[in-house]
Amino acid sequence: MSQKAVSAVSHRLPTFPWDKLAPYKATAAAHPDGIVDLSVGTPVDPVPEPVQKALAAAADSPGYPTVWGTPELRDAITGWAERRLGARDVTHRHVLPVVGSKELVAWLPTQLGLGPGDKVAYPRLAYPTYEVGARLARADHEAYDDPTELDPANLRLLWLNSPSNPTGRVLSRQELTRIVAWAREHGVLVVSDECYLELGWETDPVSVLHPDVNGGSHEGIVAVHSLSKRSNLAGYRAAFLVGDPAVLGPLLEIRKHGGMMTSAPTQAAVVAALGDDEHVRVQRERYAARRTALREALLAHGFRIEHSEAGLYLWATRDESCWDTVARLAERGILVAPGDFYGPAGERFVRVALTATDERVRAAVARLA
Repeated sequence: MSQKAVSAVSHRLPTFPWDKLAPYKATAAAHPDGIVDLSVGTPVDPVPEPVQKALAAAADSPGYPTVWGTPELRDAITGWAERRLGARDVTHRHVLPVVGSKELVAWLPTQLGLGPGDKVAYPRLAYPTYEVGARLARADHEAYDDPTELDPANLRLLWLNSPSNPTGRVLSRQELTRIVAWAREHGVLVVSDECYLELGWETDPVSVLHPDVNGGSHEGIVAVHSLSKRSNLAGYRAAFLVGDPAVLGPLLEIRKHGGMMTSAPTQAAVVAALGDDEHVRVQRERYAARRTALREALLAHGFRIEHSEAGLYLWATRDESCWDTVARLAERGILVAPGDFYGPAGERFVRVALTATDERVRAAVARLA
């Protein structure tokens, strides 16, 4: 019975997309000068020294951490949200640490109590885990171009993602304001995945927490933020929510029962990371230089790049099947992500990550020349 039960859950899920990339990775890895892996957006630069020191200083943490985090952690999150996002009147009740943002995305519909008959909506081109979360909860799911054109009946959770993964598209202040107003009118919870917000290149992304967007009220809105990209902390599993206490309070109780707690050393590291803006500036400069080099090389190689005004990726096309592009680049030792991983609308695009060392980026540029 237990094996059948596990299979019943796994059968609800799509095929894990990255498994399909394995043969192309093998081709790219066979290049005489080695692979340039631009497929997964995983940080490659060092964890900032102040963050490492904070983690080490908290290494002697024999007791259980709390799900809500230390008061110092909650202070760091509230202070950062007000300083960096322009949020107002953020208290400890408005914040909740989580064990990395992917865990949150995958399990939020279940933790919100959604199920059959409820609907989760997410962008037409999107991180696959939004759909996975709906499937795990046995909820219905729908992709959108404009969320205000959705049928609000039974719509319980509306995911926004700005800056977008994979496209790098940014929702303007006006668009966010319109969407939040529509969602409130229909009693729909808005959860905005803003993990790339500090990586705006051609525009300055705005949070749903900004009072110009939400009218000074956090009702019906939650923002998701991560330290994986801004602080190179993907290996630490460090993220947090900021928003409506009426949503976060019950979530805290559920997560207490589930033991979903960030480790004590990680909590200390997050306090250090949120209190230091200098390492974010340095990391942005690294990514900006890599972005410029890869963008120019791709354009010279015959690619067209759409959106990509923010985030860690270039959304590029040669107006052919994404798998043809993947194969063509793999022959040059460059691995990229096929656009159809993010929905059928991406079938003629590839996602090119900026997360490779300067040396590997130079190698990619030379191979594209």
